[in-house]
Amino acid sequence: MRDLLPPDVLAAAEQRARTVGIGADRVLIAAGAITEEAYFRALAASVGKQFETLDGLCRAHCPLDDAQLIDALDKDILPLADTGVLTLVVAPRDVRRLLEFMRANPVLAQRLRFTTAERLHRFVLKAGNGALATHAANALQLRWPMLSAAPPRWHINVTGVSLAACAVVASVAFAPATTILTFELALATGFLAWIALRLVGAFMRQHRDRSAPRLYDDELPVYTIISALYDEAGSVRGLLASFERLDYPPEKLQILLVTEKDDPDTRAAIAAYRGDLAIETIIAPPTGPRTKPKALNVALPFARGTFTVVFDAEDRPEPDQLRRALDTFRKADDDLACVQARLTINNRSDGWLAAMFTAEYAAHFDIFLPAMAALQLPFPLGGSSNHFRTASLRAVGGWDSYNVTEDADLGMRFARFGYRMAMTDSTTFEEAPGRLWPWLRQRTRWFKGWLQTWFVHMREPRRLLRDLGPFHFMAFQLLVGGNALAALVHPVFLGILIYSVRNGAPMWKSSGVAVALLTGLYGTTAVTGYLTSAFLGWRGLARRGLLSASWVLALTPVHWLLLSLAAWRALYQFLFNPYHWEKTEHGMAARTHSATHAVRSLSLLERHLSSLDAATLVPAHSADAT
Repeated sequence: MRDLLPPDVLAAAEQRARTVGIGADRVLIAAGAITEEAYFRALAASVGKQFETLDGLCRAHCPLDDAQLIDALDKDILPLADTGVLTLVVAPRDVRRLLEFMRANPVLAQRLRFTTAERLHRFVLKAGNGALATHAANALQLRWPMLSAAPPRWHINVTGVSLAACAVVASVAFAPATTILTFELALATGFLAWIALRLVGAFMRQHRDRSAPRLYDDELPVYTIISALYDEAGSVRGLLASFERLDYPPEKLQILLVTEKDDPDTRAAIAAYRGDLAIETIIAPPTGPRTKPKALNVALPFARGTFTVVFDAEDRPEPDQLRRALDTFRKADDDLACVQARLTINNRSDGWLAAMFTAEYAAHFDIFLPAMAALQLPFPLGGSSNHFRTASLRAVGGWDSYNVTEDADLGMRFARFGYRMAMTDSTTFEEAPGRLWPWLRQRTRWFKGWLQTWFVHMREPRRLLRDLGPFHFMAFQLLVGGNALAALVHPVFLGILIYSVRNGAPMWKSSGVAVALLTGLYGTTAVTGYLTSAFLGWRGLARRGLLSASWVLALTPVHWLLLSLAAWRALYQFLFNPYHWEKTEHGMAARTHSATHAVRSLSLLERHLSSLDAATLVPAHSADAT
């Protein structure tokens, strides 16, 4: 580099490299002092090696099979036989170690060529596009078919189901009133158990994260950020601005943005980005289901971070989130596979639906999930701001590309494989749908995904019981099946309650004791359900300091009816259109637009104030600059 860059720039890069604990080459590239390609061309020339562009090469030039070709993405080593002699094309992450290896192994070093990670990834995407698409869509199904929602969907014990159906038909035929009463008592009991589990969180003592000693930058691992984007051109700028503000060395961030082939606008918005972060854009193969989990699976082989986090297009994480998640991992054993950040809504003034969303999220992420994590119970992840040990994520097969709530399924799969999940105090701000139709589409997808998750894991109930244990097995029934079932039966219970109160008898003739029992049971479940939801929302809003939005809790009965509408719509789609992904529109809320521009303005201000440090390659959010 001495012939390409001024001595003061090289000296600053060396100093920064010691501070961050990474090669000076990565500092220079991350700071924009030199491009990755220019650096590796110069490196190849300095050690007498060829720089390999990989242009014009085809799949036949690489002797790896499809699975090994995908593994090459993680290893950044690609064998080629384009000249009849086997050579190794490397995109080294640690140049110093590579040069030491070459000196210790001069014979093998003769086979080496250099390239960039971007060129190697581009070659694998082109040459192995089919293999990558198959891996992203079907890896889980091929490895553990009973744990995937992929077709064929109906893996059932025909004999057992047939016997159960015959028993139900016989019961209804010979004792209809007793059968229906028993069935409703069972439903009501399950519903009340679901409410009781939710109340546990309200009365559990919350343990906030204890502040851990701040890690020095050279102690931090490489962190991969993955965002799957489709039709999100308007959200890209705010998303990347929020990444700029993360309190993490940019040299140790790997940012992977996955787009779809038919979405040039989003890629144009990414290309127009002029910030300080290195961004890698991946185009997901068009084959297979067009779902977010498939896009995430496309990116996973490219991830080289020890930890990986998923953010959605509308997410605005707090700057401390990556460090907070690492602190949680540091205090735990290796069986902790995922840390879920808390989600909250930043456009609660955009109508009562957005305000209700705020109360729901406050109850769920600030009250309920921390309680489930403290009890070490399996819980459905939140779909965004999930921080994973990358190795653990790969060990359980990544995401299920055919499940439209991949987060709920992944949380249960972690539990089945013996992993734990935890919560961290750091918050991610999100936008909630403020209009009925987008809200209904989103909730339909969520309910459909919970149905998928329940049916997939209940294909082998005895094995699920063995994997989870009795207590966790019941928690799964209440958390996943209970969510969908409560919404489905609510209008039925409510209708029977209104009929019974109005007519003084249930819909079928029965004794006076049964009338009193059923009327009291229906009334108890309805009132308890409403009050529990309102109470949890109130507690969550109080914890967030958002009690000004608590007025919306008076609309809880209306909200429950809308949830039931979404659940029945989800049941129809589950039966007839199970893999359709109803995308949520983002960037529609006025408050979200304001927040996005505010984040961007703060980022620009920070860069301006740190201009003197930037001249010496010290990023704005380093400890010294602060």
